[in-house]
Amino acid sequence: MANHAYLRVWTRDFSLETMIAEFARFLTTAPLSASQDTFDELIVQAVDPGETPIAEWDLRPLKAGPAEVAAMSAQHLNSDTAYIARAAWDLWSFDIDTMKWQRKPEPLELTCHGPDYDGGIAASAGHFQADLTFEHFFTGHGGLLAPGTSSSFSKSSNSSNSFESFEHPVEHTFRQWMAVSDNLKEYHAKTRENIQQLFLWMDAIARALPVERTELWSEGEENMEARLDEIFARL
Repeated sequence: MANHAYLRVWTRDFSLETMIAEFARFLTTAPLSASQDTFDELIVQAVDPGETPIAEWDLRPLKAGPAEVAAMSAQHLNSDTAYIARAAWDLWSFDIDTMKWQRKPEPLELTCHGPDYDGGIAASAGHFQADLTFEHFFTGHGGLLAPGTSSSFSKSSNSSNSFESFEHPVEHTFRQWMAVSDNLKEYHAKTRENIQQLFLWMDAIARALPVERTELWSEGEENMEARLDEIFARL
């Protein structure tokens, strides 16, 4: 499976009384897609991920914004509950079929963990968490942006239009393409834009919430934040 990247946020005053209002402010900061600038779905999950959700809404017909998502969440206010809002944000990605870059909507999942949800997972996974989609949008592939520090192609898989589904011939084609200086420079530039958007979002969160700490984490990097800092500095 492809490695995902996550942003985790802890606030100083997080509690049952504050969490829905802070969830609304967290949602307000999200850099939603220009073509899909409202939320798609809200899931209310009690106890732990193994339980059947207690409520689910398809928000697309409602064109729901942060206030509407928060109001729906507040209908099921409990400390052992998580609130999961799904949307999309625009990221640069490389289409291996056309050998061209395109900036298009990618999945974005924003979660508020109640203090007692899933045995208190908020302590380790954040009071608020964003599933940023696949880590390669920010870290690149095969060590091309910072040689020797990235996962190999063979560790992950995705759709036919993504790097993550590379079998050996496709990987070879991609590496040949990126061996051209101008193509590699463009790869640097597009990845840098994705990283910059993420960093700007983190700044917006710090302004909107009483942030205690944040963490960038991924399934394929030992220290994702240091990795992104290294890539950003090289570009």
